[in-house]
Amino acid sequence: MNAAARKIQRVYLTLTLGNTLATSFIWGINTLFLLDAGLSNLEAFAANAFFTAGMVLFEVPTGVVADGWGRRVSFLLGTVTLALSTFLYYLLWQQSAPFWWWAGVSVLLGLGFTFFSGAVEAWLVDALRFSGYEGGLESVLGRGQMVSGIAMLAGSVAGGALAQATNLGVPFLVRVGVLVAMFVVAFLLMRDVGFTPERSPHPLRATRAVLKASVDGGFRHPPVRFIMLAAPFTEGVGFYVFYALQPYLLQLFGDPRAYAVAGLAAAIVAGADILGGWMAPRIRKLVRKRTTVLIASNLLSSLILVMLLFTSAFWLALVLLALWAVVGAAGTPVRQAYLNDMIASKQRATVLSFDSLMGSSGGVVVQPLLGRTADLYGYPASLAVSGAVQLLAAPFILMSRRQRSQADTASDVAATP
Repeated sequence: MNAAARKIQRVYLTLTLGNTLATSFIWGINTLFLLDAGLSNLEAFAANAFFTAGMVLFEVPTGVVADGWGRRVSFLLGTVTLALSTFLYYLLWQQSAPFWWWAGVSVLLGLGFTFFSGAVEAWLVDALRFSGYEGGLESVLGRGQMVSGIAMLAGSVAGGALAQATNLGVPFLVRVGVLVAMFVVAFLLMRDVGFTPERSPHPLRATRAVLKASVDGGFRHPPVRFIMLAAPFTEGVGFYVFYALQPYLLQLFGDPRAYAVAGLAAAIVAGADILGGWMAPRIRKLVRKRTTVLIASNLLSSLILVMLLFTSAFWLALVLLALWAVVGAAGTPVRQAYLNDMIASKQRATVLSFDSLMGSSGGVVVQPLLGRTADLYGYPASLAVSGAVQLLAAPFILMSRRQRSQADTASDVAATP
C-alpha cells in the first residue's frame, strides 16, 4: 500500500471509528429503552421496523445525493440528521410518548443512517483506485470492520454501564455529542478523491439519470441482482436478532434491570466484527470463490439460530450467539468486495444504497413478525424461526454464483465488470 492509499485508509478508519462509537452507545440498551417508555414487544419491534422503513424510503434518494453532490456532503448530512433524531428519541422517552410519535422519529433515524450507507464505502473504493492501490478489497474492508467492532465494543459496553449507573436516556445524549464531534472531523479530513460529483442545474433530471444508470448497472445485472435479493432475508433477520438479544439475555440471566448484561448483546456482535474482519482476507486466500464463503456463512449461521431453541443456559446461549455473529461477520467483507467489484464508479453509492434498501425492506417485514412470534411463543422460538427465514437467502446466492462473474474469483481492487 503506497502513501496515498495509506492516507485514504487512515481517514476511512477514523470516520468508521468515530461514527460507530457514536451510534453504538445505544445499541446495547435500545430495546430496553423502548420497553421502558411503555411500548410492548410488538410496538418496540414495530418502531424498529419504521426505522428500517425510513431506510427503505430514503436509501436511493440519499445515494443519489452522494453520487450527485458528493460523498462528503452525504456524510455531513448524516451526522446532523442522526444527532437531531436521536435527541428527539430522548425527548419521546421523557414524555412516554404514544407509539405513532416513535414511528415518525424512527423514520427520521432511518434517514440519518441512509446518508452513510453507500457514501463511505463508495468514497473509500474510488479513492483507493485513484491512489493506485492494487491490493484486495477484503483486507481494507476487513480492517474497517475490525475498527468498527472495537468502537462498537467500547460504545455498547459503555452505554450499558452508563445506563445502569444513571438512566436509559443518558447514552442517547452521549451519542448526540459524539455525532456533533464527528461532523467537525469529517468536515476537516474528508475530501472526494477519484470522484467528481455531477451537480446538474436540473436536479430532478439528474436524479432520474443516476437512478436509471444505477438500475442498469445494479438490479439488471444478474449476479448483482441475486445478491441483492438475498439481502432481505439475511439483513432482516440480522436486525431482529441484534435487538432481540437484549431482552433474551436478560431473561436467561434472571435480572430485568441488569443493563450491563444487556450490553453484552452488542459486545458479542462487536467482538465478532473484530474477529470476522481479521478472518475475511485469510479465508479468501484459502477459498477460490467468494460465493463459497457466502453460502457457507449463511448455512452455518442459520443452523446456530435454530439451535438456540433448545438452549436454556445463559452461558451456552452466549457461546452460540458469539459463534453466530463471528460466522456472519467473516462473510460481510467478502460480500461487499464481491459487490463492489461488479459496480461502476459513477453509480457506486447509489447501487450500494439500493443494496442496503433491499436489506432494510426485509427488516420492515421480518422484525414485527418475529417480534409477534416472541410475544406468542417466546424469544427462543422466534430466534429459531429467524434461522429458517435466513436460510431462504441461500438459493439466491447460488444463482449469483451460476452467473460466473469475474468478481467471484477476483483478488485485486482493479477488477470491474
